[in-house]
Amino acid sequence: MAKAPDPARVYPLLVNGELVAGSAKPVPIRSPYDGAPVGVAGAATASDVSRAIDAAQCAAADARALPSYRRADALQRLHDAAAARRDELATLLALEAGKPVGQARVEVDRMLFVFRDAAAEAMRIVGEVMPLDRMPHGTGRWGLTRRFPLAPIAGIVPFNFPLLLAAHKIAPAMACGATMVLKTPPQDPLSVLLLGEIVRDSGYPAGGINVVQCAVDPAAPLLDDPRIRMITFTGSARAGWHIRERAARKKVVLELGGNAGVVIEADADLDRAASRCAAGGFAFAGQSCISVQRILVQRDAFDAFLERFVPKVRALKLGAPLDADADLVSMIDAAAAERAESWVREAVAAGATLATGGRRTGAVLEPTVLLDTTGDMKVNCDEVFAPVVTVRPYDDFEDALATVNDSPYGLQAGVFTANLAKAWRAFEALEVGGVAINDISGFRVDHMPYGGVKASGLGREGVKYAIDEMTEIRLLML
Repeated sequence: MAKAPDPARVYPLLVNGELVAGSAKPVPIRSPYDGAPVGVAGAATASDVSRAIDAAQCAAADARALPSYRRADALQRLHDAAAARRDELATLLALEAGKPVGQARVEVDRMLFVFRDAAAEAMRIVGEVMPLDRMPHGTGRWGLTRRFPLAPIAGIVPFNFPLLLAAHKIAPAMACGATMVLKTPPQDPLSVLLLGEIVRDSGYPAGGINVVQCAVDPAAPLLDDPRIRMITFTGSARAGWHIRERAARKKVVLELGGNAGVVIEADADLDRAASRCAAGGFAFAGQSCISVQRILVQRDAFDAFLERFVPKVRALKLGAPLDADADLVSMIDAAAAERAESWVREAVAAGATLATGGRRTGAVLEPTVLLDTTGDMKVNCDEVFAPVVTVRPYDDFEDALATVNDSPYGLQAGVFTANLAKAWRAFEALEVGGVAINDISGFRVDHMPYGGVKASGLGREGVKYAIDEMTEIRLLML
């Protein structure tokens, strides 16, 4: 484990290949767990953000001209340099995000995979050759397609997985030769700013990747500047759809929220289902858009599942960020924990039963399981984004699928069953971006296509699929 970071260190912005403090007042960052200082973030004004866009615009030609092997080499150098600082990145992330250090290490390792995967995908961007003689006037003609990068791109990442989600934007941009201005999350920007320092030395053209930290208002040029060709945003549905409306003439990719459902049939492996749901509902205090939120259990297995599930939730360990065996630390701030606690109290007042948890101290909310809830309670119909899970019985499999679909969101879902026909039926019927069979909604491997439908977003991430989003096809007719 790396030593604790210097709380007086100022983490600079990356603009046009230079590390700069920014023109706004630096922002002290404190741990949401205990309020201890972690570091100081440089801060950008709207003018600084515009200068970053200038840099990305000026670098676009050089980045686009890089041959595949040069883009792959830059990504591999970025991977290797970040890997050498794995413990430093994980420690900083754990402290500033209130994330268990074990989970922070996993996030760093996943970030490294994304850069490694992008280095390979940079060598696999291909086009198509097609005959154009399906109509008489196309006789003797051929078409050739090639993908050209959109540039500049604005990338905006949230607090819950800042390093991983920054990588999911930076890596495909570098792989296809795009340029980007990346905005860090205001709650925990330090680890992404440190990643920016590492990006600087990757060999990608100066100004190709810029990393800024700022409040909402100074970030306005990322949405409004006509030079920005694309916005890739990960965050809340409310903010994402506002961006979509405001940036109507830009390409917009949105990875937004959810209130993920998991369906458990009576023929499922209940021990596995209980273990996976306990992990998937409460990792990083439930602050994941694909966190298990709504568990639906076939009535014949309902009691047996609860006998397995509730003790596993009670056994989860609350601890400090650097406790190696902590399962949960805190939510991102006290306000988020207070909101979740109020939803739990509201549900209980309306007739729900508290099976375990429900108590809050500051930003720390105990792992909470609610029974006897109804579909119109906020803990079911909205995104709780907290360590709160509901468990309800069902009688008919089709009704369970309909209950999962009875949501404005549609990101991912899980189905536990030994029946292949029901697994296939779930895949056909569930209105989500991904269905995990015999696993939880929170399952993700970082090279797969990832994204949602309905209020959960537009477009897909995963390097190969993000490259498609970040490029446009151009046709040559011969």
